[in-house]
Amino acid sequence: MSLSPLLQSDLVIQIHAFAAIAATLLGAFVLWRRKGTALHKAMGRVWVVLMLVTATSALFINEIRLIGPFSPIHLFSLFTYYTLLVGLKAIIVERNVARHRAEMQGLYIGALILAGAFTFLPGRRMHEVLFGPDAGWTQSLLVIVPVLAVSGLAWLRMRRRAQRAA
Repeated sequence: MSLSPLLQSDLVIQIHAFAAIAATLLGAFVLWRRKGTALHKAMGRVWVVLMLVTATSALFINEIRLIGPFSPIHLFSLFTYYTLLVGLKAIIVERNVARHRAEMQGLYIGALILAGAFTFLPGRRMHEVLFGPDAGWTQSLLVIVPVLAVSGLAWLRMRRRAQRAA
């Protein structure tokens, strides 16, 4: 493992990666500990900012260009904006704790875990960071397949819970 491929990248990629990593770590802490406390609310606000930084910075990373400067992965940014809006509206306006929880957990799994797993495909920067420049498909598949399977199932469960709470 070496951070040099990341540290040699454009600044927007560094900002995106570090915000995503911070959001993943903080999100795990926020989402699965006691809710409603002042600490939960404060850390939740920081997590929302990290998610906004992650989603916005992603829009400026245009290494894979399929539709102008964009690729299908940019849809995760739109998904993030929409889900943050719905999740925050659920708790602030509607006082719907169940929907808020489902939206935020679904966002965590969908935008951080699921989308994050794709960054470990061969040829991607985080693959090189974690496995090295000479690693092939075997190492990444040992990480990606279980992560995608578990997070995909968890994401679907969270989305169903959010729809029921709506």
